[in-house]
Amino acid sequence: MLTTITTNCLLYPKRAEELKGKVDMLHFSLDSIVEEKHNASRRVNCYQHVMESIDQALNLGEKPDILFTVTPQNIEELPEILNFCKSKNLVLIVNPIFNYQGISEQEDFTIDQLNVLIKFGKEEGVFLNRAFIELRKNGGNDIKNPVCKAGSNTIVISPENKLITPCYHLGTKEFPIKSNLKDLFYSDKVEREKSKAGQLPECEGCTINCYMQPSFSTHLSKYFFYSLPSTLKYNRLKGTWKKFFRLS
Repeated sequence: MLTTITTNCLLYPKRAEELKGKVDMLHFSLDSIVEEKHNASRRVNCYQHVMESIDQALNLGEKPDILFTVTPQNIEELPEILNFCKSKNLVLIVNPIFNYQGISEQEDFTIDQLNVLIKFGKEEGVFLNRAFIELRKNGGNDIKNPVCKAGSNTIVISPENKLITPCYHLGTKEFPIKSNLKDLFYSDKVEREKSKAGQLPECEGCTINCYMQPSFSTHLSKYFFYSLPSTLKYNRLKGTWKKFFRLS
């Protein structure tokens, strides 16, 4: 298993020392290198925290990534933010925005913009999963032939210590974690809910990246092959493949 933290960096400077060496993929969200634009996007004044966190992480020997949530409105900022990442020797993760429950009610990417993203994803130092783009071109998850396998490959635990199925963003079933998480996760009542992943009415057209990424990687489909080159590229850039040899 690999550990990942994605953060707006409000708390990272306070916890950096105790997190050192414990996180395989440390992602700092940065939506613009212009402070006002970033803070407006995040709806909180966290730009300076991101800059401080980058320096602090590097000083601790960590290798953070910059996670850029790309939208139809900020797609033109990609070259500029890549130059910033190169100046810090950081990997740029381009994360296409997704909509759920009325969050991020922005216009969809045009086909031309999606093609721009595919081309940009080939730049050195950039991780952009092409499968995300192809899924959007195809209209997202199809509940009759679901791409999403979130129920079986993702464990979602809420801040209230509840297991949520089939996913955090759209799932409606919550199960208090009272003792053994493994027993609960494989119990009959949870298995029934997990089996509904990608098939619920609200799953139609879904493109939520954090569930699609493991679904692409663990189930053989055309999206697996779209996803494979970028996954191998990221492992090369970050060296995360070395962990598997250490554990074998």
